[in-house]
Amino acid sequence: MTEPHDNPAEHRFELEQDGETAFAAYRVSDDTITFTHTIVPPALEGHGVASRLIAYALGEARSRGMKVVPQCSFVAAYIQRHPETQDLLA
Repeated sequence: MTEPHDNPAEHRFELEQDGETAFAAYRVSDDTITFTHTIVPPALEGHGVASRLIAYALGEARSRGMKVVPQCSFVAAYIQRHPETQDLLA
């Protein structure tokens, strides 16, 4: 399993595991990052891949001084379950 990383050319954070790639797509506007959708291949579902990916992506948003718009339902649910990330909401 690789570490999550940003792929700015594709506008998404990615996590590769077992030859599969999970990703969280985003749009950036000024100091706001909007997460539009999160995709986890079926082979990776149920292993915490999406949570690891979103935890990393939100950490990157914080380190870059950005606010977050969670259009993606998974990102919105993650933020709701993790109060320490709620200050990132735009």
